Amino acid sequence: MRVLLLTYGSRGDVEPMLGLAVQFRALGADVLMCAPPDFAELLEGFGLPLVPIGWQVRAMTKGAVTGTAPMPAKTLPQRAAELAASTYDAVAPAAEGCDVLVATGLPAAAAAGRAVAEKVGIPYVFVSYFPSFLPSPHHPPLEWPGRPHPPGVTDNRVLWDLNTESLNALFGDAVNNHRVSIGLPPVDNVRDHVLTDRPLLAADPTLAPWLEPADLDVVQTGAWIRPDERPLPADLEAFLDAGEPPVYVGFGSIPMRDAEGVSRAAIEAVRAQGRRVLVGRGWADLTLIDDQADCFAVGEVNQQKLFGRVAAVVHHGGAGTTTTAARAGAPQVVVPQMADQPYWAGRVAELGIGAAHDGPTPTFESLSVALKTALTPQTRARATAVADQVRTDGATVAAKLLLDEISR
Repeated sequence: MRVLLLTYGSRGDVEPMLGLAVQFRALGADVLMCAPPDFAELLEGFGLPLVPIGWQVRAMTKGAVTGTAPMPAKTLPQRAAELAASTYDAVAPAAEGCDVLVATGLPAAAAAGRAVAEKVGIPYVFVSYFPSFLPSPHHPPLEWPGRPHPPGVTDNRVLWDLNTESLNALFGDAVNNHRVSIGLPPVDNVRDHVLTDRPLLAADPTLAPWLEPADLDVVQTGAWIRPDERPLPADLEAFLDAGEPPVYVGFGSIPMRDAEGVSRAAIEAVRAQGRRVLVGRGWADLTLIDDQADCFAVGEVNQQKLFGRVAAVVHHGGAGTTTTAARAGAPQVVVPQMADQPYWAGRVAELGIGAAHDGPTPTFESLSVALKTALTPQTRARATAVADQVRTDGATVAAKLLLDEISR
């Protein structure tokens, strides 16, 4: 059995696919990964062949945030057209001999994956890492760049109808012009074409439940988590052992426009709560503001081991970071920047396991308010209770399900 996994997005899009790949291989399947070139070293460490697709994600996202894009300015539809064509060209040869294609990420890339699956004659499966990417009367859709929800419109079904229009406007020409160019018929509804009528939802049912009744036949497997057994670096261990548990501050693979200002606001807000600070540099390029012994900076580390040893986690609200912190029983402060992150901020607040920061720009005052909520004994107790409910078998469930369906 040979499986092709396709994603175009940040580290948060790649990690769950890596978790699924590990489980597929444990069950005897061969795996090939199609992902941005940024993650070649990560995947190579697991012996996974990478078929690179698209541009360097880190450079592109940092350019979008800071206004220093690494390529000439183009509209989203123009970039979608380029991504659809280049993804198809890279993936089509790799798909020969595969038995299934599992895709997520930007619609243009996923649509190219579906076109490859049609041409090769293999099943195509779409996966979302959070519920609000999938149409439902129980929640509104994401807002896409340049296409905000109309003021005053709150009916979710109306908003999802508008979402169909938005995705057709942003990606319709890119997807359909490419499909016609390779001999496939155009589609009327790009969103539903990409999602299919039976997508997978790789999110924990306690943290992110799929509510019924709904229009889609969604299969919720639980989050796809890659077990991480790496030890923490010796200098980090020494810092953790030198005092009370610190507050971790990191924004993963999300760049920040004012890294120095964000670093200062976060460190000073944590210190004001009488806590030590652990700064995760990440793609935000957070940094220390002085050489005081109560503050330490780290790069890439095993968050599964780390988050069980911190007082709280201040982060951007990606699905992976939210789930990892929840599994560890660590209270959270979510400072959402884009995409699914406002959803996860809302869920953290609703579950009582932390605080949702008001807006994407953290200040000393706003972080102080959120930290006061996250650092209470009541929040810690609730986070500990919820941690016992978070499942860890989502990738295994999904791999077995897909292999069983392919075999039939």
